[in-house]
Amino acid sequence: MHAARIIEHPEPAVDRDWWRGAVIYQIYPRSYQDSNGDGIGDLKGIIQRLPYIAGLGVDAIWISPFFKSPMKDFGYDVSDYCDVDPMFGTLADFDAMIAEAHRLGLKVMIDQVISHTADEHPWFRESRASRTNPKADWFVWADAKPDGTPPNNWLSIFGGSAWQWDARRLQYYLHNFLAEQPDLNFHNVEVQDAVLDATRFWLERGVDGFRLDTINFYFHSAGLEDNPPLPKEQRNDSIAPAVNPYNYQDHLYDKSQSDNLGFLERFRALLDEYPAAAAVGEVGDAQRGLDIVAAYTAGDNRVQMCYAFDFLAPEKITAARVRTVLETFGDVASDGWSCWAFSNHDVMRHASRWGGGEADRTAYLKVLSALLMSLRGSVCIYQGEELGLGEADLAFEDLQDPYGIRFWPEFKGRDGCRTPMVWDGNAANGGFSTAKPWLPVSKDHLPLSVSAQEGDEASLLEHYRRFLDFRRMHPALTKGDISFLAADGDAVAFTRREGNEEIVCAFNLGSAPAVIDLGGNDTAQPLSGHGFSGNAGAGAIRLGAYEAWFGRLA
Repeated sequence: MHAARIIEHPEPAVDRDWWRGAVIYQIYPRSYQDSNGDGIGDLKGIIQRLPYIAGLGVDAIWISPFFKSPMKDFGYDVSDYCDVDPMFGTLADFDAMIAEAHRLGLKVMIDQVISHTADEHPWFRESRASRTNPKADWFVWADAKPDGTPPNNWLSIFGGSAWQWDARRLQYYLHNFLAEQPDLNFHNVEVQDAVLDATRFWLERGVDGFRLDTINFYFHSAGLEDNPPLPKEQRNDSIAPAVNPYNYQDHLYDKSQSDNLGFLERFRALLDEYPAAAAVGEVGDAQRGLDIVAAYTAGDNRVQMCYAFDFLAPEKITAARVRTVLETFGDVASDGWSCWAFSNHDVMRHASRWGGGEADRTAYLKVLSALLMSLRGSVCIYQGEELGLGEADLAFEDLQDPYGIRFWPEFKGRDGCRTPMVWDGNAANGGFSTAKPWLPVSKDHLPLSVSAQEGDEASLLEHYRRFLDFRRMHPALTKGDISFLAADGDAVAFTRREGNEEIVCAFNLGSAPAVIDLGGNDTAQPLSGHGFSGNAGAGAIRLGAYEAWFGRLA
């Protein structure tokens, strides 16, 4: 009699490279789904909607901050890096959300806001108590000039000086954002250790990665030199509104220091202890964004990917700009990786920023989304983008964002892109909450609700689902190289190549027909399943208004 044969089935191989070409769906938790009737979205609400997200066909979710916070900047001012604010639920709710997301095949990325804390964080309370306490050097403190003015000319993105006087220490502390958001001093290795410990806390709970808020703000120049003025012709409003004097400086010393590379290598070493953890960094720089992305993603020992504001800025997207940005990135970051987005929680929704004057708004948004999901890089989709939600128009008395309140009315802040998700146009508050929401639901959004679009093959929502399915069928669209083809006017065309697969992708971003000359090549073979009706033949690709074509050339 023979012993029973035991066959071991190894666990499926972990894809450490899952992030490369991933489509990440951003959730702003205050505005996604309220589960307990207090008018504010929460973790249980996210759990309720995870099947919807999985049904879109995305690979991962990124959740904006849900940590304990005084909410002066709506969670981007953290008072406890290792706990959930009761507004959003509990750690048990977070664990349940991780488990359900993983059951549905979704990776989970969370915001790590480690360049600064809330002024209510215990670290800062201790630091400001004296100049000699154990955490005295955990934040950026400096003496006043002899006349009592701040140490230098650095400005806050949220307006005014980046220095706040503290009567306890008789010193100024640095804050690149609100005065209630003091900057951590990353020159102190103990600070680095502490934020890495907080990062490990969430990795141990099963998160798959992080979105690193303001990744280029971690280090300042220890010399505290004045930033030089930026010539007027070089100013732009890509990361701060034009009315903000922050744009008047060349930010050489208050951020984007080379010291950051060493910390990013420490951060990556921590990620690499886990099977498939990844990070995407937010690079806020109006002059050198792509160069910084290149430096931060170079090789395999820093962060996996970053995003700059090239397609998040007010400037309308054009075919020429798409080519310039992608080719520039390819030149400066040949071994780097970018994550592209058209909208997020910090900028006006692109449906309004770019689509307001287009003849067929829905068709325009369809071709833009197909373009976004065909670029070389990973992709972030912001909640409601798949519905075509535009920027909500809010009255001054409804504003919550301190940034908008300060610069009103020339800049209305970020509330207009943060209003609640609309699930059911016939339900109270669009199905978001049974109570008065923290921000009003836009009446213009109700006809675009999930319930109104679901099952309508002509809708933008079903287009997103269809195109994400198409993208998943073709590895060249997720991980492949990119090479641009000659195209004029509003047309942009390129090839994506991965292994033996090469796909031609052609887009018309304009309302007039476009022709892309294939140089006599008459072997175009179309691909199906993407929903567009452009055609190719007689050595050219012919596109109607807001059309696209995908295929192969023999």
